[in-house]
Amino acid sequence: MTALDWTVLAGYFVLMVVIGLWSRTKIKTVVDYFTTGGRIPWWLSGISHHMSGYSAVMFVAFAAVAYNYGITVYVWWAVSIGVGVGIGAFVFAARWNRLRAKHGVVSPLEYLAQRYNLPTQQVLAYSGAALKVVDIAAKWVAIAVLLNGFTGVPMRWGILLTGVVTMLYATLGGLWADVLTDFGQFIIQAAAGIAMFVGVLTHLDGIPTLWRMWDQLPEGHGDALTGPYTPVFLIAFLFIKTFEYNGGMWNLAQRYMAAPSGSEAKRSALLSSVLWLVWPLVLFIPMCAAPLLVPDIGKAEQSYVALSQLLLPSGLIGLVLAGFFSHTMAMVASDANVISSVITRDIGPVLVPRLRRLSDAGILKFARITTFTFVTLSMLIAIITGGQGVVLKIVVDLVAATMGPISIPLMLGLLPWFRRCGARAAIASWAAGLIVWSVVKWGAGSTDTTLVVALPLATSLVVYVGLGLLLPERRPEVDELLDSLNTDPDETDEVLARRAAAVN
Repeated sequence: MTALDWTVLAGYFVLMVVIGLWSRTKIKTVVDYFTTGGRIPWWLSGISHHMSGYSAVMFVAFAAVAYNYGITVYVWWAVSIGVGVGIGAFVFAARWNRLRAKHGVVSPLEYLAQRYNLPTQQVLAYSGAALKVVDIAAKWVAIAVLLNGFTGVPMRWGILLTGVVTMLYATLGGLWADVLTDFGQFIIQAAAGIAMFVGVLTHLDGIPTLWRMWDQLPEGHGDALTGPYTPVFLIAFLFIKTFEYNGGMWNLAQRYMAAPSGSEAKRSALLSSVLWLVWPLVLFIPMCAAPLLVPDIGKAEQSYVALSQLLLPSGLIGLVLAGFFSHTMAMVASDANVISSVITRDIGPVLVPRLRRLSDAGILKFARITTFTFVTLSMLIAIITGGQGVVLKIVVDLVAATMGPISIPLMLGLLPWFRRCGARAAIASWAAGLIVWSVVKWGAGSTDTTLVVALPLATSLVVYVGLGLLLPERRPEVDELLDSLNTDPDETDEVLARRAAAVN
């Protein structure tokens, strides 16, 4: 790291704080803080949705997968997400937006009390919040590993540095700050990613590298699926990512809710889907080529750091590192905001009823306190654990395996096809999925990635659908809620106007 690299990195941190301060001026109420009042343009919502799926974990854990197995990481990860988000554009995106527009929903879990009942909402809120804390702790570790590899800064100080800056702009600016930093992250990642891509091609055989490198890499590195990543794993991962990236990962539901309308939310989802199918190739090709450029590296997790130091000139290394920071900080800020919305709107008022009597200013202050607390807690977990061996384990095993049981009642509860599934089905599917995951992962001690990821998801899905068919709990108020999500408010007005004109 040269002085120019440090200058670029410092400039990035200053920019994040400035964004937080500016975004604070846009926040008047808690609705602005959590959903921007539906004022995010569809293209910005789509870019934010796409970039919220990245973190430094990609450049640590997934870089290691690319180094050890090749292009399969693009197939089972990026393609799964791209296809899943594309499906969600037609199924979920608009319905999330209409929850806000028609029912004043601010938290992604807020509608669950009406859709099922209050205990169901609370169970999913507590378990999902606990998962998010551990997930974000892993991401702090990932960025600290990268900072340590580039600069030698101890991991504890790396976690504190990124955590404090994130805490500032996330607490001040809410979702506006998250979305704007996502856009900044998009610009930084484009510059850094293209620079690395060009550097790899220049260092090897130029453009022909794109098809020649696979014959030079170890056997199987050009295969779509290899090693532990089987067709069954791919199918399970596609199901998980379809749920997760269309709202099961709560912060991404916020992106749809923040768009001006349901149709605009659909457009934002389609944009995000296209970006997922195209852009990760630019990032993963250099990672796959790493064995040719930095062979026999001690730790595969450090391969992207080694590539950057080998190929990039002064200044661009700082830009790459700023990109790493932006990935993780944007995701953490986004998660902190949505967790704050769940606590402020769903958990807090149940535990402390007097929170319901707070003024608008008081509720906004409480939301900022919960955001601050969430970031602090995740940092403490990351520092205490030291990050030894947790990154890939948490991101792939824990999050992927448990996200299915948590998200199935949340996501399928939005759809009219599952209106017969009530609170009994929701709680039973959540519990069955988590129990199966615990038994397979910890009871049987299975290391089969496919089994650990697929079985909990399949169990939750079967239990949810099965109980809905065998023991239906259909209620008129649920029918009314689900039917109201079929059209945007303005679309309903237009339909009524056309009907009136036809009658006249």
